[in-house]
Amino acid sequence: MFVSRSTRSNVLGAIFAGLIVVFFCLILLWHDPLLFWNDDHELSVLPVFADVARSWSEGHLPLLSPYSWVCGNLAGEFQYGTFSIFVNAAVILIWKFPLTFAQQAAALSITHLFVLAAGAFLLARGRNFSMPLSIFVALIAALNGWIICWGATDWFGALGAFAWLPWAWWAAERALDPSRSRWRFLWPAPFVYLVITGGFPYTVLMLAVLVAWLSAKSMWSRQVGKPRDRRDTQVPPTLLMLSGIALGAGLAAPAWLALLDYVHGSARATTASAAHWQWIVPWRALPGFLLPAWTVKWPDFSTRYLPHAATELACGLVAPAALIAGFIWRPRLVIRRMKWELLLLLFLLVLCMLPSAGVFRWSFRWLPFLHLVLALCAADVLQLRRRSPTGSASTVLLIVVTVAMSIFGTAGQYGAGVAFIYLQVAVIWAAAELFLPDWKFREWAPVVVTFVIFLATYQSIPSNCGVPKYNFAQELLSAAPLDPQRLYLSIYPPTEHTYRIEKKAGPVGQIVRPGSTSMWAGVRFVNGYSPILAAGVAREFGFAIHGEIDPDMGNYLLSDQSRMLEQLGVDGLIVAREIATNPTSPDWQLVFSNEEGRVFHWRGAPFPRVRSVSWIDSRPDQEFVTAIISRIVESRHRVELDVDVPAGGGSALLEFSRPYFRGYQGSLANQRLSVTSYRGLIPLMEVPPGSRGRLVLTYRPWWLVYGGGVSIFCAFIFVLGVVAAAVTGGSTRSTAASDGGSYNRRIF
Repeated sequence: MFVSRSTRSNVLGAIFAGLIVVFFCLILLWHDPLLFWNDDHELSVLPVFADVARSWSEGHLPLLSPYSWVCGNLAGEFQYGTFSIFVNAAVILIWKFPLTFAQQAAALSITHLFVLAAGAFLLARGRNFSMPLSIFVALIAALNGWIICWGATDWFGALGAFAWLPWAWWAAERALDPSRSRWRFLWPAPFVYLVITGGFPYTVLMLAVLVAWLSAKSMWSRQVGKPRDRRDTQVPPTLLMLSGIALGAGLAAPAWLALLDYVHGSARATTASAAHWQWIVPWRALPGFLLPAWTVKWPDFSTRYLPHAATELACGLVAPAALIAGFIWRPRLVIRRMKWELLLLLFLLVLCMLPSAGVFRWSFRWLPFLHLVLALCAADVLQLRRRSPTGSASTVLLIVVTVAMSIFGTAGQYGAGVAFIYLQVAVIWAAAELFLPDWKFREWAPVVVTFVIFLATYQSIPSNCGVPKYNFAQELLSAAPLDPQRLYLSIYPPTEHTYRIEKKAGPVGQIVRPGSTSMWAGVRFVNGYSPILAAGVAREFGFAIHGEIDPDMGNYLLSDQSRMLEQLGVDGLIVAREIATNPTSPDWQLVFSNEEGRVFHWRGAPFPRVRSVSWIDSRPDQEFVTAIISRIVESRHRVELDVDVPAGGGSALLEFSRPYFRGYQGSLANQRLSVTSYRGLIPLMEVPPGSRGRLVLTYRPWWLVYGGGVSIFCAFIFVLGVVAAAVTGGSTRSTAASDGGSYNRRIF
C-alpha cells in the first residue's frame, strides 16, 4: 500500500519525539537510578505485574491472584490494566529481562511516556503545527510536572491510561474530518479501548469531557458554517465520531463492567468527605506554572495544609509565557482563533481547583489534561507569531514572579536556585532572539528551552513530592523464611510511617511483606494493597489501603477468641517487631524471629485448601456430614476435586480457602450447585447427600461473560470495517479541494 510522504514524516516525527522523551528519562535515571521507584510502584504496581507475568506464563488470564486476598481480584481493581493488550504485552516483555525492581519500574514508565509523546506529536501535527511545535507539545504532554511526579513514578494506572488520551483525541478529530471516508469512524475505537482499559477512572472521565467538548465544537461549527443543502445525505461528523467512541467502549466492556461490579459495596463507594478536599490546586499556587518552586500550602492526603512546591504545575516555562504574551499581543485574535480550546483550558483549571466528588478523589489529577491543552494553545500562539520575542516575554514574566515570590515569601526551599536557573535560560533565549534575528534554528528554540527547563526543574526539585520510598531488596523474590504452602496474615503498623527509608534505611519486607509484595515470591497472604477494598476480608478485618490490618482487629484475632482464622484456613501469622502482642493459642508455634518480626505456624501440616466441615457459626442450627475429598487440583480461577458424600444423611458443606467474589459457580457431574459465602469471606458449597464425582468451582462472573461477548462483537465490527475500508479504498471527495472536481483517495 502506498504511504504518502506526509504520513511517513509524521510517523518518523512521532518516533523522534518519543525518543527525545526516552533520552530525557535516561538523563534523569543517570542522576537518580531510583527515580521511578516510589510508594505505589513498590507496594503495589511492580509486585502485581510480577504476578501478571507469572499468570500469563501459566496460561491464565490474570483475573485473580492467589497470593493476596485483599488484592485478589486484579480485574476488579482496574488499575492494573487487566484487559489492556498494550499493558499486558509490555509487562510480559519487560519481565523477560533480568532487571532489578527499579529498572522494571523505569522500563514500564518510559515505555508509556514514549507512547504519550508520540500521540501528542500526532495530535499537534493533525492541527497543522510545524514539526518543532509538535515536538514542543509532545515534551509538555509527557514531561509535565504531574506526569513525572505522580503518573510515571507513583500511580502507574494514571500514566497507563493517559498515554493514550492524545491518541484518542487525534483519532476523534480524524473521525470529524469530512474530507475523509465514511469509514473514518473506526479511528477512535482502538484508542478509546486503550484509554479505558489503561487503568485509571479519572482518565475515563477526561475522555468523557473531551468527547463532550469535541461534540459541542463540531455541532457549533456545523451550525455557523455554510448552509447545508437539503439534498445532502451525509452522516453528521459528530455521529460518526460518537459511533467510533461507542465501538471503543464496547471493546473495553469487560474492564468497565468489572469496575462497576467491584466498586459496588466497596470501601471506595463510601469515601470520607474529607478526601474530597485533599490535593486541590490552590489559587495561590498558579504562579507555579511559570516557576514551579513557588511554594504555598496545599491540602495533603491527611487534609493538612502544608507548604508544597508547585512541581505538579511544571510545564517548561515556554507554554504559559507564550500564551500570556499572545493575550498581550493581540487578545481578540487569540480568542477568536482558539476560543474553544481556551474554554476547555479554563474549565479544566476550575476543575483542578474545586473539591472532588464521589469516587473521584483529588482534583489535581486533572492537571495532565490541562497541561496538554495548554501546550496546544501555546503552540497555536507560537505558530501565529513565528518571530515573536517569546524569550523576552519569558524573562519579564520570570522577573515579575521572582519579585512577587520575594515579597510574599513563597520561595520555599528551592525558590532561589530554581529562579536563578530559569532566568539564565530565559535571558540566553531573549539574547538569541535579539542579536540573532535570522537564527537558522529559531523555530526550534521552544523545544530546546522546554527540554532544558524541564531538566533543570527535576534536577533542582525532588520529583517524588514527599511520597514514601522503601528499601525493598531483590531477596523479596524468594519466599524464605516463609512457607508457600501456608496462608499468612501479617500484622504490622502503617507502612508509609514505619518502613519508609527515613525510618528504616536497610532492606525491609522480607518477613512482614507489606502491601502486595507477597506476590513477588508467590507466597499466599491475606494482606494486599487495594484502594477499592472490595474483598469481604478487607471490610471484615478493617484493612487499610496499604495492606495493614486495623490494630484492634489484629489484637482480637491474635487472642483467637472466635477461631475465625482457622475457619478461613489461615495457618501462618506474622507479627511485626513493633507489635508487642503474640497469639495466645498454644497451637501457634514460633518458627522464626528477627529484628523485623516473628513468624508463627499452626501446629502440624498446612491446612488443606478445601475442607468438609460439620458446623459453621454463620449457620449455627445446621449440622453437616463429612465428605471424602481427594485429588484436589487448584488454579487461579478454578478448583477441581473428587467428592464422596455418604447417602442417607444430611448434605456436606465444603469450604474453599480463597477470597470470595461475586461470580463463582459450582457444578458436580454437569449438575449446577449453589455457591454461597461465609460472611462474604470465602466460598461455600453445599453438596447433596449421596453425591459422588468430580466437583468444580470456577470463577465466571457475569461481567466477564456479557462484557466479553460485547467486546468480541465490537472487535468483529471493527475488523469488518477495516477490511471494508481497505477493499473500497475509502475514496471520498475532498471538501478542501479548490477546483470543485478533485478527489482525495484516503483509507479511513
